[in-house]
Amino acid sequence: MNRARYLRAPLIVLTLAMFLLPPLWLLASSLKSSKAIFAWPPQLLPTSPTLENFRAAISQDNFGLYFQNSLFVAVVSAALSVLISLMAGYGLAKFRFKGETVIFLIIMSALMIPLQIILIPIFIILKELHLLNTLWGLILAPAATPTGVFIMRQYIRSIPDSLLEAARIDGTPEWRIFLRIIVPLSIPAIAALAAFTFVWRWNDYLWPYLLITDQSKWTVQLALANNVGQWDINWPRLLAMSVLSVIPTLVLFISLQRYFMSGLLSGATKE
Repeated sequence: MNRARYLRAPLIVLTLAMFLLPPLWLLASSLKSSKAIFAWPPQLLPTSPTLENFRAAISQDNFGLYFQNSLFVAVVSAALSVLISLMAGYGLAKFRFKGETVIFLIIMSALMIPLQIILIPIFIILKELHLLNTLWGLILAPAATPTGVFIMRQYIRSIPDSLLEAARIDGTPEWRIFLRIIVPLSIPAIAALAAFTFVWRWNDYLWPYLLITDQSKWTVQLALANNVGQWDINWPRLLAMSVLSVIPTLVLFISLQRYFMSGLLSGATKE
C-alpha cells in the first residue's frame, strides 16, 4: 500500500505533464517571435514575451468575420442538435409503440457508417435545397446525430414515470409535460450534449471545406488552414490564431464542466 501511494504522485504528475505540456507550449510559443520559436535549445517560457502576434492575427483581413461565422454555426448547430435529440430521446424513452426498439437500433446503426460514404448523398441533397455555400448548409447537414439521441434517451429513462403519469392524470398536455418536466430535469444532459456539439462544430473543417467557396463565409478552421502556405508559414501569427480559436471552447467547458459526468453517466446503467 505504501509503495503504491508513493508511486501514485509521480504517475499523476507525469500524466498531467503529458496533457498540459502541448497547450502550454502553444500558448508560450504564441508569445514568442519567429526567431525565438525556432531557437535551439528550445525554451518553454518566452524570454521576451510579446503580444504582436495576437495583434497581427486580429488585424488580419476578416478574421473577426470568420470568428463570427464559426460562432453562429456552432451555437445554432448545438441548439438544433439538442432540440432534435431531446425530442427523439423523449419519444424513445417514455413512449411504448410497435417497433420502438427497431427504430432505436436503426438510429444507433448510423454510428457504424463512415462519414465518407454519406458525403456525396448529403452534398447532393444540400445542392438541391440550394444550401451550398451557405452557413445554414453547415448547420443542417449534421444537425441530428445518433450520439445525441443515445445520450438523451438514456438520461430521460432515469426520470421516474410517476412524474409524467401524475401530470397526465391532471390533464397536462404532452407538450407542457415536455417543457415543464422533461426539459428542466434533463439540464445536465442538455448542457453536456450542447458543449460537445459546440466543440464538434467549432472544430469542424471537412464540411466547411466541402460546402463553402465564398471567402466571406469562411469559418475559423478554414482561416487557419489558409494561413498554411505552400512555401511559407507565418508560425507566430498562426499560433496566435490557434490560441484565439481555443478560447470559446475553453470557456464553455469550464463553465459547464459540472454537468459533464452527471449528464453523460446518469441512466447509463439503467435499462
